[in-house]
Amino acid sequence: MVSVVINGSKVDVPEDFTVMQAAAQAGFIIPSLCSHPDLKVKENCNVCVVEVNGELKNACAEKVSPGMEVKTFTPRVIEAKRENLKKILKVHPQDCLQCARNQNCELQALTATLTVRSFEHKPLQLTKDTSTPSIVRDPSKCTLCGRCVEVCNDIQTVGALEIKDGVVQTVDGKPLIETKCVMCGQCALACPVGAITEKEEIDRFLEAIADPEKIVVTQIAPAVRVAVAEEVGMETGSLDMLTFVAGLRQLGFDYVFHTNFTADLTIMEEGNELLKRLKEGGTLPMLTSCSPGWINFIETFYPEQLPHLSTCKSPQQMFGALVKTYWADKMGIDPAKIFSVSIMPCTAKKYEATRPEMRDSGYQDVDLVLTTREVGRLFRMCGVGFDKLQPSNFDSLMGAYTGAAVIFGASGGVMEAALRTVYEVVTGKTLEDVNFTAVRGFEGMKEAEVDLDGTKVKVAVANSLGCARKIMEEIKAGTSPYHFIEIMCCPGGCIGGGGQPIPSTVAKRVERIKGIYIEDEGLPLRKSHENPEVKLLYEDFLHEPLGHKSHELLHTHYTPKNK
Repeated sequence: MVSVVINGSKVDVPEDFTVMQAAAQAGFIIPSLCSHPDLKVKENCNVCVVEVNGELKNACAEKVSPGMEVKTFTPRVIEAKRENLKKILKVHPQDCLQCARNQNCELQALTATLTVRSFEHKPLQLTKDTSTPSIVRDPSKCTLCGRCVEVCNDIQTVGALEIKDGVVQTVDGKPLIETKCVMCGQCALACPVGAITEKEEIDRFLEAIADPEKIVVTQIAPAVRVAVAEEVGMETGSLDMLTFVAGLRQLGFDYVFHTNFTADLTIMEEGNELLKRLKEGGTLPMLTSCSPGWINFIETFYPEQLPHLSTCKSPQQMFGALVKTYWADKMGIDPAKIFSVSIMPCTAKKYEATRPEMRDSGYQDVDLVLTTREVGRLFRMCGVGFDKLQPSNFDSLMGAYTGAAVIFGASGGVMEAALRTVYEVVTGKTLEDVNFTAVRGFEGMKEAEVDLDGTKVKVAVANSLGCARKIMEEIKAGTSPYHFIEIMCCPGGCIGGGGQPIPSTVAKRVERIKGIYIEDEGLPLRKSHENPEVKLLYEDFLHEPLGHKSHELLHTHYTPKNK
């Protein structure tokens, strides 16, 4: 510990603290644009400048030392901060009212904080990249903070972005769709401004609900509820599920279902697929296939390993196929009139919905994907007051779910849900404690061994694509000891998806994960095979897991990407 003086106040802090950390401990927040609590120090914006023993230094990088005297609020410091900020503002477009990050922009907030009222303005005019269904890049708005490059290269190990010739650009300057980008959207979460955003499709939704010929249905992903509260000014996880449903009906949805229904169905299909591979000598380890960013990753970087993937579609796409076949038939509705909207924490889901493989219903299975952020904007646009709404139940046939489906939203959740069902299917015994805590948590890699009546099954969970790459290298080398591996593209799982509310720091993701496990523990049914509506689906329509109808609608194949 060392003693330093911050604005006249003495504070003792660890010797490896930066001035920024020491100031925060003393109660002084030093504004910055390029700093991020989960990323490396970059010193790109120079807005965090302070006086250290009379000299101007960047607080994000300067380490504390004994007897150091720091001043964060002097005319000299404020003027230096403003001048450094003006250099960024000079080339930044002033189209705040047209920007998706309006009122949630770090540059906008910093300009207000430092009361910068006037500056020279010669904005950059670079070409906007709208080539993907998921992500939009507007390089004119880039502040050169470097966060997106670090996330893409170091955490996700994708390497689609780089800083070259003084600008952030795609590798080789190609449109994003032609790069190695997997459309995970982690770059959008890291970006402090509107230089990288999801492709917004709110107007398509508004057109659909205004069309009297369309029956607009929706499915809600398990990670959405805990986070959408943040978009409407509530505490993380505090929005009750059935009140959330009532809010969605206010937006104009004709029917409200839950992706958790097909998450439970995924466990039935995927669990039986694993058992079949174990019994018949199929390709092992089997890899989960729920995360579309991960699917894009293996298709791009490890196409020769595609046989390891489960053939199951994601829960989103299983739902899309069933709502225009099974549900449409049960309801006597022409599937051509159904407009299927999914509400997802994920930007890659927008791409997944457009894949040519995802039309087994005879139509595009999912017509539109809205992110959690987009639904938050819709709630604000509609003026939904959740404190005044009466709870509303999900619609039947595809709205019931168990706790096993809820935990799909957290890293390790798919694995835990699978183990709850596979154990009982194999052993015929009731699983008294359904909590497989060994596969929970925010660590990059988690592993466990499960005894299925004498058969030892080794499982692993990979959290983020950087961790997935390590696992794939083991599989490629033939040294992987596992039978079943869950891979989630985004750090923390879907609760940290690229379409979730911003900020989306590690601390915020941990908070969301807690909300997911609380919901799981509070449900009467916590095993996927106990879902009554899934049982009815098999009785009336699918007949059996891995059967002919299941393969036709719920399973697929993936294709190597030559990038």
